[in-house]
This record gives sequence, C-alpha cells and structure tokens, in this order.
Amino acid sequence: MGKRTVGRRATRVVLHLVIVVAVIVGSATPAFAAKPSGHGGGGGGGGGGTVTPTGNDVSYPQCGSNLPASPAFGIVGVTGGLANDLNPCFGPSSAYPAYTASELYWAVASTVGGTSQPKASLYVNTADPGNVSGSTVIADWPTSGSTPYGDCLTTTVTVNGGTYTVGANSDACAWQYGDNKAAQDVTWLAEAASAIDAQSPPVPVSGGAGSYPWWLDVETANTWQSDLTMNVADLQGMIAGLEAAGATSVGAYSTSSQWDSITGGTNSASGTLFQIPNWIPGARDLSGAEANCAQASFTGGKVTVTQWFGHPDDGDYAC
Repeated sequence: MGKRTVGRRATRVVLHLVIVVAVIVGSATPAFAAKPSGHGGGGGGGGGGTVTPTGNDVSYPQCGSNLPASPAFGIVGVTGGLANDLNPCFGPSSAYPAYTASELYWAVASTVGGTSQPKASLYVNTADPGNVSGSTVIADWPTSGSTPYGDCLTTTVTVNGGTYTVGANSDACAWQYGDNKAAQDVTWLAEAASAIDAQSPPVPVSGGAGSYPWWLDVETANTWQSDLTMNVADLQGMIAGLEAAGATSVGAYSTSSQWDSITGGTNSASGTLFQIPNWIPGARDLSGAEANCAQASFTGGKVTVTQWFGHPDDGDYAC
C-alpha cells in the first residue's frame, strides 16, 4: 500500500469486477484501496545521535516515482486498491516494463535489513462484497467450493427485473471468496517474479509465497457484510489460501475499532484470526510509531510493525 493510515487511504471508490445488471454502481472502498500518494520515510532520528532503522510501504500511488533509497525493509502492495485488482507496478507490466520500475524488485533489492522485520513483505486488500452490491451482481463471487463452513451453494437473486444464479451470501461462499483472492494474489506474485527474473536483474526475486510475510488490509473503507461471521470466514479463507501456497506468516493491518467493526472482535473462537501479528497505523511521527508498539493487539497477538505518516512519505517501524 503505499498505504497510509486508515483515514487517509479511504478515498477511492471501490469498483469490483462485476456483471452489469443495469447500471454499474460503485461500491464502498477497500482499505488498501485508496492508498495515499507517497510513501517513504526510511530512517528516522533515534536518541543519543543514533539512527533508528525504519522501513516504507509502497503501492500503486507510487508507481513511476522515485522510491525510498535503502530503507531497512519494504512492504509492497500486491493489489491495486481493491481485493481483485493488481498493482500495475508490482512487477513489470505494459505500463512499467522494466524490472527497475517494479516495487517488488525495489523491496527485495534496495532494502538493507537491520530490524526484526524481513527485508521484503507483501500486503493485499481484503473485502467481503457478497453476491450483489447495489444493483450489480458481483462477478467473482464464488458459486461452489468445499469449505470448513460446508459447501458454497448457489441461490437466485432478482436485480432490476432480471433473475440471476449466484453464490449464496453464506459463510461458506465468503470463505471461498477469501481463498480465491489469496490464490489470485499468489499467482500475481509468481508472475511478477518470473517477469523480473526474465530480465536478468542483479538480484533475483523469489516468486514463492513462503518467501515473504503477508499482511491483510482490514479496514471499514472496504466492502464488508453486516453479517460479521461472513467477514470472519472471508478473512479465514484468505489465510488458508496463503498458507496452502506456502506462506508462514500472515498478519493484519488495521485498528482496534475497525477490526472490531468488521469481525466483531477476534478471540479464540475466531480460529486462524486469533493472535495473528498486527501492523498498526495512526502515528504522526517516528516517536509516535515507536510508542504505538505498546498498543493492545486487536487480535490478541503481537504488534510487530507500526506506521506513521510524514511529508512527503510515510514510514514504518519494526517493534
């Protein structure tokens, strides 16, 4: 995400890939969606004349710009603001064909380490749109799948006088949606790494999901159901999909209020959401980010990264 804190990112209207029933309607924005425009801020002042190693997170708003030089670590948005679109400069693309313009390559090759965080991590937008948003049928809402919540089954909906067969608004279909989005993100990673490595860069880039920690952007600016169990199932499906692909660390970027609003608050009954790592935004400077490491975890786990915004770029602190 070249993301910023929650409030500053939620500016883009969410446009899910949809089947137009009559008039295409924009839905609410997902968290990592309207990411802020610049990110950076690697390197902040520490006490006693020392330097505190810090990192940066970047995504589509930073495409084509000069990325921070030699941060300690980098967190890169795979998605382009929605749960189902690709960051156009995650890897080489028609708009940014050179590996040197790839944000994934930047995170792998330009970061220097020196903190508890790995040099390169990834984050993805999340959402639980359900089968219909406004007057639009959601095209990528699943219609089948065997899940921990049972089978994802179909139902019919009538929208603007037309009747459509869609996946049900159920915990099972929500879980499958999350699992599908995770598989899509993993595929995008593999494709980006392959395109980078095909250009023979000085530093090769891994396309394996297990080579990076993953962060789920969970914010109220995304499209979520009022049925909180569906939202929980959706996020659990994403974790399951990432872990099935080899990921060993999956955390959440959110705040306590937003996490509780979306999931109802995570406890031991929430299965794989319980005690996952936290990445917390909200600070105005490095010292505030350091202080936020002491915040209570919204999942019951550990706060491992905090974010602050500055001008022109935002930074991240490894707790």
